[in-house]
Amino acid sequence: MKVRMPAHAGTFYPGSREALVNKIKWSFTHRLGPGKLPGGVGGDRLSYAYIVPHAGYDYSGPTAAHAYFEMAGEKPPEVVVLLGPNHTGLGLAVSVYREGAWRTPLGDVNVDSEVSRLMVEYSGFAAFDEKAHIYEHSLEVQLPFLQYIYGGAFKIVPIIIMAQTISVSRGLAEAFLKVVHENGVDALMVATSDLNHYEPHDVSVKKDLILLEEALKPNPEGLFHVAEKFDISACGLGPMASAIYIAKIKNVKPELLAHSTSGDVTGEKDWVVGYSSLRVKRG
Repeated sequence: MKVRMPAHAGTFYPGSREALVNKIKWSFTHRLGPGKLPGGVGGDRLSYAYIVPHAGYDYSGPTAAHAYFEMAGEKPPEVVVLLGPNHTGLGLAVSVYREGAWRTPLGDVNVDSEVSRLMVEYSGFAAFDEKAHIYEHSLEVQLPFLQYIYGGAFKIVPIIIMAQTISVSRGLAEAFLKVVHENGVDALMVATSDLNHYEPHDVSVKKDLILLEEALKPNPEGLFHVAEKFDISACGLGPMASAIYIAKIKNVKPELLAHSTSGDVTGEKDWVVGYSSLRVKRG
C-alpha cells in the first residue's frame, strides 16, 4: 500500500512517539488550552465540522486542543474529511488524495478511497492529485491529534485547496453534506486556517475578531469580503469558509471555542500569528 511519509515530524511537531504524545498532552493542559486531558470518546455525532489552526504545536497546539477536546466527546467518525490551504504552490486547484495511508510517529491512517472519489464526483471541480500533499503541513499536523483522541478507528480524505474562492468553498461544503446525508457516511469535516499573520499583537487581534465575527454569523461570503477590505492575511479562508457554509446551509450557529495569538504563548507580541478553534454543531 502506498504510504505518504511525514514531511514535518521533528519540526512542526516532535518526531518520536513519546515526545509527540507528551507535546499533545502539553497542548491540552496548557493555560491556553482546555486545561485538562480528554476523558474518553463519546457515543454520538454532535458536530458537522471543526475549524482548527495548523502552526507548530509550540504555537497553536493549545488553541487546536480546544477543538480536539470537543471532538473527543463525540464518537470516532468513520471518515475525517480534512481541508487545508496550499502553502507550497504544488498541485492542482483542489487536490484530493486518492488512496493509501498517511504515516505519523503514532502510526498509519488509511485514506478512504470511496469518499475521496465521492468528493471529486460531487464537487465537479476537485481532482485526484498527490503533488499538493507531498510537503504540505496544514493537514499533516492534524493527524497526531486525531490519532491521540480516536486511536486508529477512523479514515481520512485529505483535500488541499489552492483556489480559495467562494464557489469552491460552497461546492466542497455541498459535496460533504451529500456524502453524509445521501450516502449515509458518518463523516466529520476538519478545516484548517491560521488567522492574521505577522503584525503586532493588538493589530492582529482586531483583525482576527473582524474575521471571526463573519464566521459566527455565519457569513462565509463575508470572510472573503472583510479579509480583502481590512487586509487580513488569514491563510485558509477557503477551508474555513467551507465549514461555515455547512453552518449556513444547515441553519446552525458556529461556536468559537478558543482564540489566541503566537504572542500569547511566547510573550513576543511585536510580530504574531492568530489562531482559532470553532465548531459547527448539528442542529
